[in-house]
Amino acid sequence: MKSLAVLGLLLAASVPVLANDTSAVLTTGGLQFVINDKIVMESEELFISADEIQVVYQFRNETAEDQNVLVAFPMPDLVPDFHAIVSFPTGPDDNLFEFQTTFNGEPVDAQLHEYAFALGVDRTDVIKELGLPVVSFTDKANDAVNALSDDDKARLLHLGMLSIDEFDEGSGWESQVYPLWTYRAAYTWEASFPAGETVTVEHRYKPSVGGTTGVSFLYEPSEGHDFASEYKTKYCMDEAFISAVRKTLANPDEPWSAPFSESWISYVLTTGGNWSGGAIERFRLVVDKGSPDNLVSFCGEDVTKIGPTTFEMVKTDFWPARDLEILVLNRLPDPQ
Repeated sequence: MKSLAVLGLLLAASVPVLANDTSAVLTTGGLQFVINDKIVMESEELFISADEIQVVYQFRNETAEDQNVLVAFPMPDLVPDFHAIVSFPTGPDDNLFEFQTTFNGEPVDAQLHEYAFALGVDRTDVIKELGLPVVSFTDKANDAVNALSDDDKARLLHLGMLSIDEFDEGSGWESQVYPLWTYRAAYTWEASFPAGETVTVEHRYKPSVGGTTGVSFLYEPSEGHDFASEYKTKYCMDEAFISAVRKTLANPDEPWSAPFSESWISYVLTTGGNWSGGAIERFRLVVDKGSPDNLVSFCGEDVTKIGPTTFEMVKTDFWPARDLEILVLNRLPDPQ
């Protein structure tokens, strides 16, 4: 993919949420995604901002028979970080992402499936055994793990499900543990696709927005972290984008003096290739960076500016080869 880096007046230059519909099957091992060779994704209209994700699909059943399909909408993995700026979803327990969907205009009651992963291994059974909440990024989960016995804490540390923070506030060394397991979720529902007809499916929900104060990629590599290289790969930043940000530094020798904070949005796009033919016949992406003063960078092709804060990519026979990662640099107010 070619790079998109939208800067100031050049193109007036952006946050784990977001995922593509796919077909699924529920087995004893949990949710698994499968290929569907009878239904075509005619089109996808995807709108992404830090406040809301909206997706409108049109699916066509190419067969002479009605197709009853278990449809799944996977959400991005959410990793707790009690030391970073992350806006996690705060909906009710049975609909954490405040997910809404309609099928041909009629509301759908989607079921939420939740899992806990650590070091790539499903540890949901351990969570249930210890009576811990599967959602790891809440104060409730933090309090629950710190209330565990020393033996249980040691077990979770061994499984990579906890991190430990040691500190001295003046009265000797203390330690506190934090949940570290990844929260993985997907919504599913049963849908009937009439023979030879096209149906419309629409979703909307609130994303989980990660971020930092300052601009990470301006710092020199240290302790195994090279944010500049990582961001170039993840968000397709080019040198023009980086140079434009450097020009905003209050002091060229102080990378923390850039007048921006970072926001990150992830969207699971590759599952859109699970439908018949693999390619999305018509695909349209609109990214809203929030403010005309913000900057945005993400990987895309033939992206055009269509408004003061919005950018559009339109493709035919689009094969989603990678998931979508969006970097937004939020302009900070001028100091008083």
